[in-house]
Formats: sequence, C-alpha cells, structure tokens
Amino acid sequence: MSTGHILLLGAIAGATIFLGLPMGRVRGLSANTRSGLSAFATGILVFLLWDVLTNAVDPIEVALHAHRWGRFSGLAALGATGFTAGLMVLVYYDAWMKKRANRRATNLVGPGAAALDEFADRKWLDLATPAVRLSFLIAIGIGVHNFGEGLAIGQAAAASEISLAVTLIIGFGLHNATEGFGICGPLTGEGIRPTWKLLALLGVIGGAPTFLGTVVGQAWSSDAVSVVFFTVAAGSILYVVGELFAVNRRYGHPVLVSWLMLLGIVAGFATDFIVTAAGV
Repeated sequence: MSTGHILLLGAIAGATIFLGLPMGRVRGLSANTRSGLSAFATGILVFLLWDVLTNAVDPIEVALHAHRWGRFSGLAALGATGFTAGLMVLVYYDAWMKKRANRRATNLVGPGAAALDEFADRKWLDLATPAVRLSFLIAIGIGVHNFGEGLAIGQAAAASEISLAVTLIIGFGLHNATEGFGICGPLTGEGIRPTWKLLALLGVIGGAPTFLGTVVGQAWSSDAVSVVFFTVAAGSILYVVGELFAVNRRYGHPVLVSWLMLLGIVAGFATDFIVTAAGV
C-alpha cells in the first residue's frame, strides 16, 4: 500500500469523529435525554482516560522489565511532565476564561447593555459560555489523544506492517465515531444548539490530529514522543472528566446518569475489543 493510501486512510479515521457531532443539533430533547447523553459522553471519556494511560505506560514498563534504568527514568519523567502539563494547562486556561467571562458580564451594565449581551449571544463562537468552553476543552484533549493514535498508524506503516496499520485505522476510526458524542455532550446537556460552523471547528480540532500524527509517524518513530502526547492527552481528559462529573451531578438523575455513563464506558471498550480481536 502506498504512502498516499495510508495517509488517506489516516485522514478517514480522523474524519469519523464527525459522525457523532450532529447529535448536538437535535432539537426538542427532554431533560432526561440531555442528561443521559452527557453521561454517555462522560463514560466514553473515562474509557479514553484508561486507554491513553495504558498506551503511555506500555513503553515505560518495557524499559523497566528490561532493566534499562536510564531509559525507564527518562520515559517516566517525560510521562509525569506530560501528564502534569496536560492537566494544569487546562486548569489555568479554564480559570482565565472564567475570569474573562465574569469581567465581560460586569462590564455589561447601563444603557445598551441588553443589546450588547444579545449581540454576544448571536456569535457562533462564544467561549464565555461554560458548555461551549467545556466542549472545546474536550475536543483539545481528544485531539492530542488522536495525534498519538495517528503516530501508531504511521509507525506501523513505516515498519511495513501494513495489515497492522489498516487494523489500527479501522479500530481508531470506530473510536473516533464515538468521540463525537463526547465532544457535543456538554452542548446537548445544556440544551445549546450549536451552529454547523462550530461543530465543524470542534471536529477539526478533535479529528485532524489523527492525520497529522499519521504523517509524523511515517517519517519519524519515537517512544518518547508517543509517551509525551499520550500523557498530555491523559491529563487534559482527566480535567474535562472532572468537569463533566460536576455537570452530571447538577441534573439530579443519579440512576440514569450512572447507567448511561456505564454504557459509554462499555461502548469504548467494545471498540477496543474489536481492535484486539483483529489481532493487534
């Protein structure tokens, strides 16, 4: 299979994230349905947290079992640094955005304030809205994770393991299809109907890194780079999972939320088992 075909399939694997995004524009959803979809999205992200940590730890454990202490120490340090960076960058970024939103709300006082507020609400991209901001954070975390998946695809192709590369593309494509639900979960849960332009941007942020990772992976193979990207993704996903837990608690449907969250986790593992059953 040519390099062009591998890159095309890598792009398709990333593009499947768009399959779940249109759910964010469905109208007339009941409160129970919205809370259920948000919980399902949370479950998918809980699985992804386990998935990326497993991928990050694998090369570290290989070095440990081989008693290569220098390599083990280096990869472990990179992993800890990546995880801390992925988590704390989003913590500080979200805190900064919240302060910015509060300042804007404080400034909208006096004659014409209502008109200004209405104008802000008409903007297709308003990161001051908590649900939109959370969807962006989820898309960023998933995007970093998908870059790591793209690296795996590209590295398999570079090693002439074409059957493995194709299997990874199929498996990651299935994963990405469920990740679209994860991205639009906060929007659906809050009853916000996003524009197609917003959904497209979220899809590009979350899905395009799969293609970029495939390009980089074909040209350059490095366990250290994989560890960094997977741990950064894990840190960022941990933060948004915590935020989604807080959102789900506000819905007041603990039984429904728990079942749908479990279903999301099962859906994530199901796609992972498909890849495993294919011999990866």
